[in-house]
Amino acid sequence: MLEVNQLECRRGDRRLFSDLSFAVGSGTLLHVRGRNGTGKTTLLRSLCGLFTPESGEIRWQGEPIRALGDDYKRDLLYFGHLNGIKGELTGIENLAIAAALDGDRADTPALWEALARIGLRGFEDLPTRMLSQGQKKRVALARLILSKARLWVLDEPFTALDVDAVALLQRLIAEHVDTGGMAVLTTHQEVPLTSGQVERLDLEG
Repeated sequence: MLEVNQLECRRGDRRLFSDLSFAVGSGTLLHVRGRNGTGKTTLLRSLCGLFTPESGEIRWQGEPIRALGDDYKRDLLYFGHLNGIKGELTGIENLAIAAALDGDRADTPALWEALARIGLRGFEDLPTRMLSQGQKKRVALARLILSKARLWVLDEPFTALDVDAVALLQRLIAEHVDTGGMAVLTTHQEVPLTSGQVERLDLEG
């Protein structure tokens, strides 16, 4: 379980939010909502240990994430605004590096299968600089197919995706949650996934 207790985050002299507490258990999708500037990305980066809150505590399985270090990172997959794709490398090479960094064991056939499932059949061995923005994002999102992480933290994952890719990504997230995983995400797009039976957290700013 992910637990957030009385979290306060600031950007410079501006307080984004304070006294924020919530929990995310197995089989839960949490949709974080709020206007631009209310701290959604800052909250997600805090959950990943990439931003230090002003006060409060974030716990994973009852232990502070700062104390867990790599043990927490092995249970976590973070997808932020930047795809982290290197243009000189192929989709296969980019995905292999990402899987290794995530600690996911994936042989070559699994890499090809993941890219095919994400809609990149025939583009797997092209330098990603030759791909469209949406295709580059698909390369990055193929990490979800290979991931063994229990907690997914996804910041605007539907941006720059076409209708088919949005539908596929929704299925991947739903499958992860249905099998006991946890997901925390932000999105400005209205998608069926977040209009159904999900938990919601509204940041007022």
